[in-house]
Order: sequence, then C-alpha cells, then structure tokens
Amino acid sequence: MNGKGNLGGGWGDPAFLYFDTAIGAGEAVAREHALAAALRGELGLRPGDRVALMLQNVPQFPIAVHAVWRCGGVCTAVNPMNKERELRHQLLDSGARVVICLESLHAVVEAALEGTAVEHVIAVSELDMLERVPAVLAGHQRTECRGAIPFEDLVASGGSMPAVEVEPDSPALISYTSGTTGVPKGAINTHRGVAHTAAAMKSWGDLGPGDVTVAMAPLFHITGLVCHLATARASATPLLLMHRFEAGEILRLIERWRGTYVIGPLTAFIAMLDHPSLPERDLSSLTKTASGGAPVYAAVVERWERATGSYLHNTYGLTETAAPSHVVPRGSKAPVDAETGALSVGLPIAGNESRVVRVEDGAEAAVGEEGEILTRGPAVTPGYWGRPEESAVAIEDGWLHTGDVGKRDADGWYYLVDRIKDMVNVSGYKVWPREVEDVLFGHPAVAEAAVVGAADEYRGEVPVAYVVPRPGAEVEQDEVIAHCRERLAVYKAPRRVVFVDSIPKTLTGKALRRELRARERKAADEN
Repeated sequence: MNGKGNLGGGWGDPAFLYFDTAIGAGEAVAREHALAAALRGELGLRPGDRVALMLQNVPQFPIAVHAVWRCGGVCTAVNPMNKERELRHQLLDSGARVVICLESLHAVVEAALEGTAVEHVIAVSELDMLERVPAVLAGHQRTECRGAIPFEDLVASGGSMPAVEVEPDSPALISYTSGTTGVPKGAINTHRGVAHTAAAMKSWGDLGPGDVTVAMAPLFHITGLVCHLATARASATPLLLMHRFEAGEILRLIERWRGTYVIGPLTAFIAMLDHPSLPERDLSSLTKTASGGAPVYAAVVERWERATGSYLHNTYGLTETAAPSHVVPRGSKAPVDAETGALSVGLPIAGNESRVVRVEDGAEAAVGEEGEILTRGPAVTPGYWGRPEESAVAIEDGWLHTGDVGKRDADGWYYLVDRIKDMVNVSGYKVWPREVEDVLFGHPAVAEAAVVGAADEYRGEVPVAYVVPRPGAEVEQDEVIAHCRERLAVYKAPRRVVFVDSIPKTLTGKALRRELRARERKAADEN
C-alpha cells in the first residue's frame, strides 16, 4: 500500500518464513519492485485495474498484493477451491485484467476466461522460494502452463518503479462475500480501511520486534488479507506461511519459528487441539491468539487455555468491515451472557462505532435487548462493486447493516446471537441456532454442531441438530437431546439429532446452514 494510503511499517526481516526457509526483506523488496515494474511496463496495468489472485499461502501472494498496490491497482483474491463457474463469476464481476494463479490451477483459469476482460495470466509454483521441499509438498510437481507467464520470469527482470500515489478511500481490495445467503458480492475494502484494521490488530497484539505473525487463515480470505498479510507489513513482523493449513505442520512450524500472533477460524484451533502431536509441542511463544469468522464457543476456549496456557480471544467482523470490527481486548476474558451462555464478541476496535436496533422497526434497542448489529467506521465498505442498489440497502449514513442479531450490555460489550435469516420459529417462539450450538459444544462427545429449522405440521418449525462426534466417542440421539433439555427451554432443544462425518462450512468455519436446510427440505419432500 503506497502514497496517501500507506500501511506504515514494511517487510520484516526475514520477511517470510516459508516452511523451514527464511526469506529476507531484501529479496522480498526486490521481488515486489520487479513485479510492479513488469505489471506496469510489460503488461500495461493501469491505476485502478483489477488483478485476481488465485493462490494458497505462498510468499508470492503478499509480494503480488504489494506489487499491485505499488502500481495503483486493485486486488481481488479468489478461493483456490473455486471451480470454473465460480471463478468466471468473480472475473466478470470484478473486471480483472490479470490473473496470478498457481500452476496447478491454470487449467481452471483457462476454462473460465471466455468472455472476461483478462488479458494476461501469471503462473506461480508453490515449490519456488524453498531451500528444500517439505514433506507436505513432497507429491507436488511443476506444471507446464502454455500461454501463461512464469512469475519467476517477471521478478527476474530486476526492474523497479516508484509507488503510484493512491487516495486513502480508493479501492485496495474487492473481497467477495462467502455467499452463505446468496450470490457472492464484491465488497470494496479501501486503502484507509485495510490500514485502519491492520493498525488496530498491530496495537491489539502490541506487535513489533520479536513477534512472528502466523498465517493460519487463508490469505485469500479477508482475515488472512488484513489480519495476517497487511498486519505483518504494518508491524514489520515476519509472516509464517505454509501453503495450506495442516494441523500437525502448523504446530511444528509455530514451535520451530516461535510464532507469537495468530487469528484464525475456530475449526483450525479444534483441529490443533485434536492433533496427537499437540502434547509434544512447545507453544509457549504463542501468546497473542484470537479467533473469528464463526462463532467461538466457551467450551473450546477453555480447552485451548488448558492445553496451551494461552487465552483464545473472541473477535467479530465481516468482509464488509475489513475483518474485525470488534475484539476482546488482550489481557481480558470475554464476559458470558447470562441468558444464552454466549461469549461476548468484544468491544468495537478503536475508531469504530456500533449500535443495536430492533429488527421490527429499526428503533434503538435497549441495553440487553436483541436486535440487528450496525457498525460504522474507517474500515466499513463504501459499497459493493457495481451494485449501487444493494449498497444503498446495506449501508445507510455510513452504518452497515450486518444482518446479525446481537445485543449490548451495560458495559458496552457486544454479544452475537445469530444471523437474522437463520432464526427458527417454534410455535411463535424465536430459537437462535447459535444458543443451541453453544450447549451442544458443551457435550464431551460433540466435536462440531450446527442447528437448523425443519418444517413441522404442528409447531411450524422445530430445531434439528447436525452433530459430528469426537473421534472414538459413542453417543446416542437421546443423550444429546437430554443434554440440551437440561440446559435450555424445551422448545429450544433439538427434536432430532443427525450424526454426520462433517458439516458444510465456509472458509472461516461458519456452518452453511442453507445447505443443511436444503437437505431437510429434500428429506421432507421424499417422505
């Protein structure tokens, strides 16, 4: 990020810790400048042009992002798991002129290009920039990508260029929503917004010399882009990268490089807790830990603290807020809502404001009263790319309607109840899946859980729980239902429990409840 939208800080030294390879700041700077010069000179990238990045957590990702920003361009990160149809939607919607992708994804990119504005494809290998290939990449091979420009050829030119000055409120990222309730939309994250959140996370973790930022979240997600990539740059801390998350490998690398700061989805922390190597690892350096993107359950926080000695801080935010808008201050523990047992998602970060309004009429909600969470501040998106009507509905006078139901206590702590669209109506009573899931996670045999509403002739809807048992655990439906009825009003307890091997999720670990609801509807139609 350059010019008036400067992030501050710079590359740490080393800039990246890629598996067991340390990559110095000098090399990172040279590659960033050379790629920027090639993008601007050879490929004709103009300020404001969009560049799509379809990469895993490899050093080329942060180098490319900062090179694009140096040119005054805009980045749009693509989930590498996306298929041709999903990729084409993002390329068409963003109007990207350049794609930077892994060699292994080149065929998907080529198939998606027809009708798009893409003029150039740059291919990256995860095997480059490594002193030795780690075991987890042992089966990976170089792939020939006809028609694509090798990333290494562009950075080998050794070129350089001064940074293009950008306005703080110009787009830095077009970040696509997870699509949990519809077609993914491109939220505009400005240079000011990205820098604001990065500075807030730097301050939250008191990040500086001696710290190591652990990139546990995928860099193509807003949490990875802002809380890892941008925060590492703002704090000049080394960025620990490992291609893709694997619980045993990240535990090894945190110990190896003495990682200190991480923020990631709760499912990743659960995977680390369940990994057999955890007791053997020294994680004493990892003292600045936070989770967000999906509900954080008290039972998991307690497990993590018992296992590592470090408290797992809750956060809350959206793609539209450039990652956390709320966070539990470091050194504090999240208070628990007496009514639901939910952990607080924290306080608004510096410079942000929040309020709760009643869903029925938009009036200000009283302390402790449930309503929709609204937030505004420097990091809130100015709107969705190319969607003025939807932008006007979502943002009023700078206030973002989050679509999340929550409440605020007398001390200003915020609590997330659930998504408005996920509420289950049982005989006229509101049941929020999040509250039931909190109770389910407290059962010793439950590893994961998600609750949805299913049609019922008498009650209208009833809660149904989808449960993934812990490895080796034996549990019956009646036991789970009884566990819930002991802790919840009877109408809130699941009427049925479905045991499954996995629950469909977004990248941040949010349960894709719409897929579970579709499963329930299909089952009802078949019966």
